[in-house]
Amino acid sequence: MQIYKGKSVFGGIAIGKISVYKKDEQLVKRVKIEDADAEMERYTAARNIAAAQLQKLYDKALKEVGEANAAIFEVHQMMLEDEDYNESVENIIHSQMVNAEYAVASTADNFAQMFEAMDDDYMRGRAADVRDISERVITVLAGGAGSGLDSDEPVIIAADDLAPSETVQLDKDKVLSFVTAHGSENSHTAILARTMGIPALIGTGIDLDETVDGKLGIVDGTNGVVYVDPDAELLEEMKKKQQEEQEKKRLLQTLKGKENITLDGQKVMLYANVGNIKDLGIALQNDAGGIGLFRSEFIYLGQDHYPTEEEQFQIYKTVAETMAGRRVIIRTLDIGADKQCDYFELDKEDNPAMGLRAIRICLTRPEIFKTQLRALFRASVYGNINIMYPMIISVDEVRQIKAIVEEVKAELTEQGIEYGNPAQGIMIETPASVMMSRELAEEVDFFSIGTNDLTQYTLAIDRQNSKLDKFFDSHHPAVLRMIQMTVENAHKAGIWCGICGELGADQALTKDFLAMGVDELSVSPGSILPLRKIILETDVEAYKKSKQTK
Repeated sequence: MQIYKGKSVFGGIAIGKISVYKKDEQLVKRVKIEDADAEMERYTAARNIAAAQLQKLYDKALKEVGEANAAIFEVHQMMLEDEDYNESVENIIHSQMVNAEYAVASTADNFAQMFEAMDDDYMRGRAADVRDISERVITVLAGGAGSGLDSDEPVIIAADDLAPSETVQLDKDKVLSFVTAHGSENSHTAILARTMGIPALIGTGIDLDETVDGKLGIVDGTNGVVYVDPDAELLEEMKKKQQEEQEKKRLLQTLKGKENITLDGQKVMLYANVGNIKDLGIALQNDAGGIGLFRSEFIYLGQDHYPTEEEQFQIYKTVAETMAGRRVIIRTLDIGADKQCDYFELDKEDNPAMGLRAIRICLTRPEIFKTQLRALFRASVYGNINIMYPMIISVDEVRQIKAIVEEVKAELTEQGIEYGNPAQGIMIETPASVMMSRELAEEVDFFSIGTNDLTQYTLAIDRQNSKLDKFFDSHHPAVLRMIQMTVENAHKAGIWCGICGELGADQALTKDFLAMGVDELSVSPGSILPLRKIILETDVEAYKKSKQTK
């Protein structure tokens, strides 16, 4: 048995035959020509055919994965029209008197090397795009039909890397999973893979030869492992896990696409809580209407330095594009308490849960806050991003935030940088914010109740202290009354109110939340469909009456 480890792009388990993806890579020879103008005409004609192919791919992707994800093929068409790219091809043809294939291949190598030398991960990922469009033009020049999948049965595809055009052309009925030896988490291919819901791993270093091709394989997308020629015990274990997944998928098929609306017509938004880009695929697979909580602090926790504006921008942009118009609520950094970053150099505190954390760090270190806000406002151009501020206790804090936001917008305007107009809300997770919720609702676009901290602060119980578990009651009447008060004050001000804490997934309280008028529940992706089932089967008015008679 061979074992390869890589990064997960999309979770799930796939079991089947491995097929090494055969690229129709052209062997480009340097050929002397007599007529440079005629060769340029050959190149122009091939470029036009390639552009037409990309348009067809765009149309196909538009139907399958949405406008935002299909946009890569528009980008590829723009690359074909890039002045620097075309001038390079023309210069090589005329100055060296060589064939168009060689000129395109040389230009592709030069541009790809330029991208690969850049510090930014996203820009390095563009090297694959340059090679993709160049390979397409060379294939047209050589009269080839392009690469493809040669299989009559569903298979696990193994490849060095898959270009976006190759990914979207795959017959999904023939693909169980794909595994690449190389690749980038920020590539457009990764975005498409998550959206298409194909279990996928990148950077596995898998051998692409007869030791793998045609062999039985298992892709464990959750743990980022590929097994080639697995033993009987492992195969049996993975088949059981796969059956459990398939059972969940059957539930998904019966509820997918249904509106979250009660028997008596009350609508609820069901969103997902995620911590990174990889979780987006699971959210989409479980039919989340949007992302109710994107925990941006994980961007900081995974670094040994402050994430730059560009690093954050690319992540937020990817999230927005992947969710293709669905609402994405990104919480500004919530560092502190149980989430510590050494490079923040925070002082040791006796009671960190009540110390310098979340918005308090942002307001006392505005340079860090402004970097994140700049990235968020820039990324909001690419989708439906909302911004949410944690650990608010006063109207004054919200007004300080607004002042910093205006500074950021003024700076972006002055620099000629495009930005959107995202909705801005706050987390209600302190008793102070509950008591001030009427006034706070006049200042923001929405509320999201963080029940984990709200319960902790209301009951004066450290939720990290296991010795206090018997005293910790998430159903405590005081907590439920605070939720009710917050919802009522939000509605009086004309804004919506959701729950993004663990309590939102507590099925014992779903009907109570509906009775309170909660507008949104944001939960772990796996909780979405069970909650939808309860919502679809509930008559809220009848439930209210039944409670009154008890």
